[in-house]
Amino acid sequence: MDIFSMFFLAVGLAMDAFSVSITRGMILKCNLKYALTIAIFFGAFQALMPVAGWLAGEQLAALVEVWAPWIAFILLALVGGKMIYEGLREEDEDEDVCRVFSIRDILILSVATSIDAFAVGVTFAFLNTPILLPILIIGLVTFLLSFIGVYIGKKAGHLFGSKIEVLGGLILIAIGIKILLETML
Repeated sequence: MDIFSMFFLAVGLAMDAFSVSITRGMILKCNLKYALTIAIFFGAFQALMPVAGWLAGEQLAALVEVWAPWIAFILLALVGGKMIYEGLREEDEDEDVCRVFSIRDILILSVATSIDAFAVGVTFAFLNTPILLPILIIGLVTFLLSFIGVYIGKKAGHLFGSKIEVLGGLILIAIGIKILLETML
């Protein structure tokens, strides 16, 4: 696989992370250090999952194909549901308060957005593709797109008011449904 193909593969794999990053950025009300945190987690998971898939090879290929979309959907629906719940709760929000998220949430989102990268790693094993260059490209592209996504979400989120978290949750659930539909159709 040439570098050009690897780059486009990386962009394709990073699209879910990019979308989720935008939704997370919409609810941030403080500096962009959280953009860096999200970008590091998403980039690292997106780079490590192909390695796990590559190592698993043939043994888990059929299992991953069947269950990966459902796992991604469930994780995204749970986090999206939590965001909707928190967005609908009545509370006094101070615009200067930094709204943060837990490491657990970041981990769940990192896994949910990188499960497809595991299957790509299995494919790399089948094709006898060396793994180092693809994972570097995948990790870097995901890191950059996630960082940019949080920044875009942060800028756009303030335009929509304090209930943007509900929209973010709905978007996460929609991404999960999209993942399911793509595998069923």
